[in-house]
Amino acid sequence: MKNTVFTGAATAIITPFTNDKINYEQFAKLIEFQISEGIDAIVVCGTTGEGSTLTDEEHRDAIRFCVEQVAGRVPVIAGTGSNDAAYAIDLTKFACEVGADAMLLVTPYYNKATQNGLIKFFTAIADASTKPVILYNVPSRTGCNLLPASVAVLADHPNIVAIKEASGNISQIAELAALVGDKIDIYSGNDDQIVPILSLGGKGVISVLSNPMPRATHEICQKFFDGDIVGSRKLQLELLDFVNALFCEVNPIPVKAAMAAMGYCDDELRLPLTPMENAHKEKMLGIMKDLGLIK
Repeated sequence: MKNTVFTGAATAIITPFTNDKINYEQFAKLIEFQISEGIDAIVVCGTTGEGSTLTDEEHRDAIRFCVEQVAGRVPVIAGTGSNDAAYAIDLTKFACEVGADAMLLVTPYYNKATQNGLIKFFTAIADASTKPVILYNVPSRTGCNLLPASVAVLADHPNIVAIKEASGNISQIAELAALVGDKIDIYSGNDDQIVPILSLGGKGVISVLSNPMPRATHEICQKFFDGDIVGSRKLQLELLDFVNALFCEVNPIPVKAAMAAMGYCDDELRLPLTPMENAHKEKMLGIMKDLGLIK
């Protein structure tokens, strides 16, 4: 069994912008909120962090800043994936050098790949990394599905320690769990599937929900690990309406609006993403008031 990067909830943290520049004062505030609320790890420059629209300089600066601000209090996982293997390798080496604890590598988007190509792609990046690697399967965004048999091959690589599974396909994830056993850890990539994936042996979630609700998201996992399955399930179902609201438009559009409503950032995104539509936003803010997140 390989070392586990984290157990519980990791926040796929947003990247706050003001006037189209990263607002590092707000970023620090967001990180401190996460840690004070008991989050188990932080993922920087992932999908929710709008990593795909950051310049190379911004991407590197954001990773370095997050590592320095967290200062070893929880693991920092850097999103260093790309559809360009050479770029992903270069960014991964940088994140290793500045002290990120692990890498999150998305499947290559647009150009896609065969399963053999995916195995070679992830192997090349993992070979270049001096830190653990977490695979990220999100076919709805990439048009590319990393199949269980391919993950089973990759699981033999010493640096590949986990997978964030956001396919939404519980049957596929069950097959994955059966094939890999304890060779690598499985994390839910969907906030509405935390408990089902924990029941299949998952180690936690890489979460959007935990941006506004880090403690509750941690508690869903912790209750399950403590044997309070009913309590874990109850909490997940109580938050289902909010989770659905957070995904009623493309992530991170709603979560940016939610965090702005809580006073943590400006409601600013980069094109092609645009601010949340009013009808959706009003409904989400109503749910947030019911949950006591805003007044």
